[in-house]
Amino acid sequence: MSRAAEYDADQIVIAAGHLIATSGPGAATINAIARAVGAPTGSIYHRFRSRDVLLAQVWLRAATAFQTEFVRRLAGSEPRRAGLAAALYMAQRVREKPREARLLLVHRREDFIDRGWPAGLSRQSQALSRQIDDALRDFSRRLTGRADVQTVRIVTFAVVEAPFAAVRRHVVANEAPPPAVEDLIRVTYDAAVTLLESR
Repeated sequence: MSRAAEYDADQIVIAAGHLIATSGPGAATINAIARAVGAPTGSIYHRFRSRDVLLAQVWLRAATAFQTEFVRRLAGSEPRRAGLAAALYMAQRVREKPREARLLLVHRREDFIDRGWPAGLSRQSQALSRQIDDALRDFSRRLTGRADVQTVRIVTFAVVEAPFAAVRRHVVANEAPPPAVEDLIRVTYDAAVTLLESR
């Protein structure tokens, strides 16, 4: 068996993710990743045909892991309670997975790739975007009976944008969000739902 096969793709993706979480996407060079894994650079290229492919995999893994659970919570049986559970999940996830949080909340998807997303991985990224769009529209219908642009916009603010804003400054500062963050998310969510009920 060749030496390259000694280092699996998961090890390499995890090592790249740690480098990005600590020092940003620019720090995740092939040489730096190889040093972090303790592997020759050839082992990296044996598993990933380019740095862009590798870093795309890092982002996709983190985004998929977060979004899968977020969407599951949003689909809960009682809509108002499900929406709050999804909104509060962001703070919970940030505390449980601080490195993942830095990947997703400090950096943009575009920061990971120098020369554009490879076609196959771009399709996976687009599928994630469709999944969250569909989940938000479905939740809007279950919560209000409507999925017009304005309703979905308010729902998106309540369950995605406000929680994101509440936790991001703490992620940037490398600190766990304090308990008061949940209070802010809850109050904002309740206000948004009340607004939707009045329309």
